[in-house]
Formats: sequence, C-alpha cells, structure tokens
Amino acid sequence: MPQTTPFLSALRSEGYDFFTGVPCSLLKGVIRRFDEEPEWGYVSAVREDSAIGIAAGAYMAGRKPAVFMQNSGLGVCMNALVSLNEIYEIPALVVVSWRGKDGKDAPEHIVMGRIMKSYFDQIELPWRVLSPDSIEADVATLSQEIETRRVPGALIVPKGILDASS
Repeated sequence: MPQTTPFLSALRSEGYDFFTGVPCSLLKGVIRRFDEEPEWGYVSAVREDSAIGIAAGAYMAGRKPAVFMQNSGLGVCMNALVSLNEIYEIPALVVVSWRGKDGKDAPEHIVMGRIMKSYFDQIELPWRVLSPDSIEADVATLSQEIETRRVPGALIVPKGILDASS
C-alpha cells in the first residue's frame, strides 16, 4: 500500500479503490502519485467520456471508482454522465479541476470556470468544492450523497489544492 496524503487517505477511507481519468495541471500532484505508484492501479484514459465509461465498468465489476479530469472535459462527458451513470444509477466520484475560477486562467477556461457549478445543478448531480481545511469531510459528505442517490457527483478542486504532492 503506497504512502498516503490527506486527500488520498480520505479517498481510501471512503472505500474508493479504482482510479481513472485524464491529466490536468491542477491535479498533477495526485496524478503523478498514481503514475509513479502502480499500487493505486490508475488507468489513464484518452478522453473524459472514456474515463466515465471505464469507471462504470469498474463499478459493475464491484469496484468503487473515482474519475479525475479538467473541467473543460465536462462537455465531452455530459452524455456519459447523464445517459449512462445517471440513468443506470452508477455512482462515481468525479474529481474535477476548477480551471477559470474567478475569471482567472487561459481564455479557453473562463466560460467553463464560470458555469461549472450551475452545469452540475442543471444535470441534477451533486457537487462540492474541495477545501484544504475540510478534505476528509468534503470527500465523506459528497460520497454519502453519491451512494444514497446512486449517481455520480463532482468534487470541484480549486487551484493549488492537489497540484503538489497531494
């Protein structure tokens, strides 16, 4: 078992045992750990919708999946989230970076940064913004809602929280 950090410990405490996704610089610390420590069993995906599909398959095989992605990938995986996970009651924790938060980032991230929370509200999926002061509680609270409702839910990660050693 690899050494853990508060975030990775929180995931393990909630039973997450399958990890997939698409890299993002705001998530580089945790993705680097997954790449360097094969014990995590991270499966890299080429697209965000593929990662959602991989996680759905893992769930059906008895695993508890977490999917990592940049928020620009939400548009790519909307159909998978709604017509696969939501319709067939397949829970997954979607750890999504908050690029474009407060209008600060590269221009291509500004719109998704502004609308991301309302995006999840519109497709009726739960979300929570990860805070460095309440990592365990944030993961636990969202995980409980995901399990109770049997839907995917998003843990929104602002810049600086998971980009170092995570």
